[in-house]
Amino acid sequence: MSEIESAVRIVLEFNDAFNRHDVEAMMRLTSADTVFENTSPAPDGTRYVGREAVTQFWREFFREAPNAQIEIEEIFGLGERCVMRWKYGWGTGHVRGVDIFKLKDGRIVEKLSYVKG
Repeated sequence: MSEIESAVRIVLEFNDAFNRHDVEAMMRLTSADTVFENTSPAPDGTRYVGREAVTQFWREFFREAPNAQIEIEEIFGLGERCVMRWKYGWGTGHVRGVDIFKLKDGRIVEKLSYVKG
């Protein structure tokens, strides 16, 4: 399996775990020093650094958004990067956006999220 195929597979696994709200499975796919940049608040979002901080964010996120689901509209890889265009729904509405992932040694080291509107 190529590096690009591996990156896409890992991001797909991460998204599957997201849709199950399985934070532990999501975090198993990240590095210890992983970075996550949220879409909120505009314009730059909040930056979380390290597995502990990112884990805490996702646990709180799913408590506040029990119907959260991501539908992948497009996904592709390029080197150590993977780009995923998505539609995020919470039951009564949705937004669309893009995540840019960086992977290293089979782990997600960075997830930068951007949203339309």
